[in-house]
Amino acid sequence: MILNGDKARSYLARPDPGRPGLLIFGADPMRVALKRQEAVKGLIGPDGDSEMRLTRIPAGDLRGAGSLLIDAIKATGFFPGPRVALVEEATQFTQPALANALSDWRTGDASIIVTAGDLKPTSPIRKLFEKHPAAVAIAIYDTPPTAQEIEAELGRAGLTRIEPEARASLAALAQSLDPGDFRQTLEKIGLYKLDDSTPLSPDDVASCAPLSIEADLDDMLDIVAAGQSGRIGPLMARLQSQGVNAVTLCIGTLRHFRTLHAIAVGGRVFTPRPAMQAQARRLGPLRLEQALKLLVDTDLALRSTAKAPQMAVMERTLIRLAMMGPR
Repeated sequence: MILNGDKARSYLARPDPGRPGLLIFGADPMRVALKRQEAVKGLIGPDGDSEMRLTRIPAGDLRGAGSLLIDAIKATGFFPGPRVALVEEATQFTQPALANALSDWRTGDASIIVTAGDLKPTSPIRKLFEKHPAAVAIAIYDTPPTAQEIEAELGRAGLTRIEPEARASLAALAQSLDPGDFRQTLEKIGLYKLDDSTPLSPDDVASCAPLSIEADLDDMLDIVAAGQSGRIGPLMARLQSQGVNAVTLCIGTLRHFRTLHAIAVGGRVFTPRPAMQAQARRLGPLRLEQALKLLVDTDLALRSTAKAPQMAVMERTLIRLAMMGPR
């Protein structure tokens, strides 16, 4: 079954545990990851992961051991409550294992959530979910969030009183920021207005909107993309002393590497700097795709409830990025 528009948004916010599977696919990995987070939380709640009611299975693991997914959906957890078996980055080679699991699924089994990139209508996985009588397929398009989605995010942040001008400001931000940046901005607004009963104003939005990247951050991005891993540590310490946090650094790095990828594949980029053109040539499309995946995973980890030191996590990611280039 295919869901679109408002029906898709409603389903992602509150998936039906009585349905065996949900496929979320799209070209933008960050948009897919955010919707996947929302769906998982809707099924097992905010504590499901810590209570071991979420089983993560890389799609590649299913090629040689298709029974892994069936075992995961049938397993009984230590903690009571609904469970999810998550298969990430599914490809056409994952289809047989997914088909077997959907066929074996029974009421009370863990819900199956599958994520994938941009799938053509002829994709075996897409056809499997779209034609299944009970499973759901949802495509995530590269479009800004709708007014309803912005409203829902504000509600989750506890913001219910919003001036019309502030709504207009948020709509403009949604057009200019990528989904991860925009969600981070809404979270920041929620904290900014904590225990403040006055309506959200345009000035409040402006106070929380992302600032332009400082020169030191630009230097860091150039250092990483040029493969100069030895210079990362000292500059990292300087950025931290200036108040730059790990999430801000990750957002800036992700934006920089997306631009490099666009340059590398011949996309439309507004007059890229010569240094960025050289970085794109040095890394190439394949390495840049790997870098984007690493950055998306890091961004999600930084926004999770994990206790690892965030700047240390980000520094490790930057070093890995710097070492991706040709030797």
